[in-house]
Amino acid sequence: MDKIQLEKVDFEPGKSFKLFSPRLRNTFLWHYHPEYELVYVEADAGIRHVGSHISGYTQHDLVLIGSNLPHLNFDYRLRSEYHQIVVQLKEDFMGTAIGITPEFSAIEQLFKKAANGIAFYGETRTLAVQKLKLMPAMGSFQQLMGLMEIFNILAGSNEFTILNNDELNLQFFLKDKIRMGAVYEYIGGNYNLKPDVNVVAAKVNFTTAAFCRYFKKQTKMTFTDFVNQYRVDVAKNLLMQDKNVTETCYAVGFESLSYFNKLFNKITGKNPSEFKKDWTGKVQ
Repeated sequence: MDKIQLEKVDFEPGKSFKLFSPRLRNTFLWHYHPEYELVYVEADAGIRHVGSHISGYTQHDLVLIGSNLPHLNFDYRLRSEYHQIVVQLKEDFMGTAIGITPEFSAIEQLFKKAANGIAFYGETRTLAVQKLKLMPAMGSFQQLMGLMEIFNILAGSNEFTILNNDELNLQFFLKDKIRMGAVYEYIGGNYNLKPDVNVVAAKVNFTTAAFCRYFKKQTKMTFTDFVNQYRVDVAKNLLMQDKNVTETCYAVGFESLSYFNKLFNKITGKNPSEFKKDWTGKVQ
């Protein structure tokens, strides 16, 4: 049942961070590492899965992930073209400077918050990404200074969402990240094929009743509600790639178009046709 990987991050000699653009959309990489990670993804839509939190993102995502917080690769199963920039930093990439230098106090607090995962939006994300995109052409020292600028922007912003708000739930989740990795992999591979709670319960060595209690404690959702949320996030992705509502409904595993419309509306506040129309208007 080993469904989570401890990623070994290799740094170039003389560098305290790693800047790269991975492409892993056909790989379910549920993993963790002691390094901090800043992830930017530019895509029509995708799934953000950090700790016990799961949600969809559209167009852009910028997330700061703390040490050893399990997460899924942000490009998993992306169906359209995308661009991704990832920065991984050693836990002590600035030595003791962040903890003892008053000018870094806001950044120190930012990294503490990152233990729960932070998603940024609005002008904060726009400005940070502009600077992030310039970094590949810079030398190492300029890149490090650029990173500190970015972290200073993020630290001073109120345009952010903490992804795992319940500290006790997150700690419980972290203790059982291998089992939850197996559950998430099953859902990711079977969301369109009638995922069976009895099958997944057996995979992680629970009775069905015990698994349902366990899963709701971990995610604050029933297994069925979680699968439906996942399906709707995938459906949004398909609709933004100009799939029609009917084919999207069946592609993500629903057998009733009326039920799909009702559930999509309940989760997103719009029916699929409205969502597709609004998205088409945005990209013109």
